[in-house]
Amino acid sequence: MTTMSDKQPPAPLTDIERVTLLCVAGHMIPASVEYGVPGADDLRIFADITRSIDRDREALGKALQVVNDLSDGMILALSRAEQAKRLAEFRTRHADLAGVIESVVARCYYRDDRVMASIGMEARPAFPKGYRVEQGDLSLLDPVRARGKIYRDAG
Repeated sequence: MTTMSDKQPPAPLTDIERVTLLCVAGHMIPASVEYGVPGADDLRIFADITRSIDRDREALGKALQVVNDLSDGMILALSRAEQAKRLAEFRTRHADLAGVIESVVARCYYRDDRVMASIGMEARPAFPKGYRVEQGDLSLLDPVRARGKIYRDAG
C-alpha cells in the first residue's frame, strides 16, 4: 500500500527541459513595457513555475520533448521568428500537450504580485477574504445548458 509519505517528489527538470520551458514561457506571455508587467520568462516567475510542476511533471517532459523534436532537436537554436512558427505548429498539432504547458505557466504567472497589481487585483490569496465577481450575462451559458447532461451520476 502506497502512502503519501511513500510518494517521491517529481524529478527536477533537466537542463534542456529548463531552457526549453523558459523559451516557451517567454513566447506565451512576453513582457510588456506598456502594461509594466514581466513576461512568464521572468526569473522570479520562472522559479515559481519550476517549483510548481508536481503532478504535471511527466506530461510536461513529454511536451517539451515534442517541442524540441518539432524544432530539429533544440528550439533555442532557432531564430525567434522560427521559434514562434514551430510553437504555433506544436500548439496546432499537439493541443493536449500545449495545454499542459499553458496550465503550468499561467497558474504561476497570474499569482505573481506584479501581475496581480497590473490587472487591478490586490496581491493576496483569495481565501479567506475572497474576491468580488461582477455579475455577467448568464445567457452566455445557454449553449452549455442546451448540450444536456454530459456526466454520469455517481450515486
